[in-house]
Amino acid sequence: MPAALSDLLVLDLSRVLAGPYATMVLADLGARVIKVEQPGLGDETRQWGPPFAENGLSAYFIAVNRNKQSIAVNLKHPDGQAIVRALARRADVLIENFLPGTLARMGLGYEDLRVLNPRLIYCSITGYGQSGPDALRPGYDTVIQAEGGLMSITGEPAGPPLKTGVAVVDITTGLYAATSMLAALHYRAQSGVGQYIDIALFDVQLSWLANVASAYLVSGQPPQRYGNGHATIVPYQPFAAADGYLMIAVGNDQQFARFCAALDHSEWVTDERFATNPARVAHRAILVPLIAEVIAREPVAVWLKRLRAVEVPCGPVNDIPTALRSPQAQARAMVQSIEDIRMIAPAPKLSETPATIRTAPPALGADTEAVLREMGYESDQISTLRAAGVVG
Repeated sequence: MPAALSDLLVLDLSRVLAGPYATMVLADLGARVIKVEQPGLGDETRQWGPPFAENGLSAYFIAVNRNKQSIAVNLKHPDGQAIVRALARRADVLIENFLPGTLARMGLGYEDLRVLNPRLIYCSITGYGQSGPDALRPGYDTVIQAEGGLMSITGEPAGPPLKTGVAVVDITTGLYAATSMLAALHYRAQSGVGQYIDIALFDVQLSWLANVASAYLVSGQPPQRYGNGHATIVPYQPFAAADGYLMIAVGNDQQFARFCAALDHSEWVTDERFATNPARVAHRAILVPLIAEVIAREPVAVWLKRLRAVEVPCGPVNDIPTALRSPQAQARAMVQSIEDIRMIAPAPKLSETPATIRTAPPALGADTEAVLREMGYESDQISTLRAAGVVG
């Protein structure tokens, strides 16, 4: 099948999660991604385990590094820097997540490389961006969740602030980076000019506070924690059924009327405390316990049948194994295998240029020699570079 980005060469100098996630998105869509790693060590996530697959790769590394080639190059060595410059001359996109100024000191900053390749799109991912008082601080997802306000609105009202179960700041930063690079490529197609992309985890986290931040900016009232509830919609939370938990998301007054009928409590619809969503929000402390008492009487399956029959949004609270084994996940082929490694499949479904898993995550430096030969290096030159510790 054709691939949307098969004509692109991406030079990936990033490590850990945000950058590799961004380049995996491009790779799934067909881009050729050359991942540059430190000889002997590689991306830190290669050691982040257990668990490890039978081939020794960590589950963490597997999650974001499929469809890539790996070359092991010492960026601190002048000859290693020369290899990266040569690759940058040919690349469409370069992505990195070093602290600001690190690559510039090696002669590999944007201003250095744009001279060699004016069409290059150069994306830098950092914790706090290239400017501001925190620019030189390293960025860690969980710290950004704390500093960016996310933890202050996550958790039970009377409990401690909580982080999310997935590194959502890193993942969404990767998505912002991927979409920004695609936008820059679209502009380059019109202008012939590359550009620099500055993406900060902190900025990304603030940007997707979305309605919660907007509520503060409109009202001046600091957002609070509501546990599994919703600040401005009621009922919109999980309830304990007789044998498990059920997520209920009543999004408007019409749904609430059908919900009440399914619970055999149509009188709630005409109760002025519950008749409208603003009223339900104001009286959540009264309404939620009433709903909880009714839901607790029947198992999850009974409520799913009743509520879905009247088109009230709801679903079981699944654990991860159950979610991955669900008929919907299977129908969407969301778990796929390659070389006996199972992984989550690409999310987008493109009719003409589908995203695909073509190769398993690479061993460290697996493609070093092949890439160097492609660049014109001879066997004796490669041996000399290897002996000098320039490549691995």
